[in-house]
Amino acid sequence: MSTTTQREKSSKKEWGSARDIFAVQWSRYGAVVIFAVIVFVFYLVTPSFLSPGNVPRIFEQSTVHTLLAFGEFFAIIIAGIDLSVGSMMALSGVFVAQLMNSGMGWIPAILIGGIGGGALLGFFNGALTAVTKLHPFIITLGTLAGYRGLTYVFSDARSVSGLDPALTRVVAGKTGVIPNPVIITLVLLVVLIIFARHTKYGHNLYAIGGNRDAAWYAGISIGWHTVLAFTVCGIFAGMAGIVNVARLGAAEPNAGTTYEVFAIAAVIIAGTSFFGGKGSIWKVLIGGLIIGVIQNGLNFAGVSSYYQQVAMGGLIIVAVTLDRFFGPRSISGN
Repeated sequence: MSTTTQREKSSKKEWGSARDIFAVQWSRYGAVVIFAVIVFVFYLVTPSFLSPGNVPRIFEQSTVHTLLAFGEFFAIIIAGIDLSVGSMMALSGVFVAQLMNSGMGWIPAILIGGIGGGALLGFFNGALTAVTKLHPFIITLGTLAGYRGLTYVFSDARSVSGLDPALTRVVAGKTGVIPNPVIITLVLLVVLIIFARHTKYGHNLYAIGGNRDAAWYAGISIGWHTVLAFTVCGIFAGMAGIVNVARLGAAEPNAGTTYEVFAIAAVIIAGTSFFGGKGSIWKVLIGGLIIGVIQNGLNFAGVSSYYQQVAMGGLIIVAVTLDRFFGPRSISGN
């Protein structure tokens, strides 16, 4: 009996060790493996998928989703979520277009309407969450509908066009062969890496997501940092709205519909823990590229766009399941 018990303990120990090893490797390379597998599958189906003309298009098409995911990352890293990023993107885009149509130059319009407008919307989400103590899911579910409604109000439910061509030329043009939205995304990624890794505020956001009570006892203001996280999320929704308006040459009131799904998928696929406290912002770039590859690949293969939603839903379920069973919380037994 004692021999059997020892074998069982040894077997459990070996399994636990193997699971720990897998968890570490998945955390490091999971997003890259998913990206490589998806690219390889689409290449097998349609070899021209990796043609020199299509690869830059994939990167460019990924930028809006990646920018939204950059912001969503900070909502999730504190163990929250923001369901309103698509609506904030659309409303910020309408702000930019309406300001430009009122005679404002395109630079102040994107600073005030896009970045400033997005920051204000995100601040409102964070302040409501901090004051009411409700879960961000509830708050942002409400603002998802509210911000979309305001988008229709301010745009009169119509496309807002007639914008300064300089906006499209500068924001959505190309520098050599590289699309400017890609350059913008990479520059912002560097800024976020510095913020997340090398500032006190970035460290505090991780601490809150890792253990909210311990962070509070350590003197970290939970409410203030919640507002900060959602404000950053709003700023990047505004940036996505700017890029989207520049690419389309108009602000569409339906822009960003269901994009919250893509943003959340990009963050979770990138290895960010849905339970907060764990994740790398640079991997979110890979997650955004995965979204772009899936969309572009399905279109290239002639598959209905409806299946994109199916693919995103499946990837979220798989990624969260892996995080639940192989992430640090599972290993610790919590």
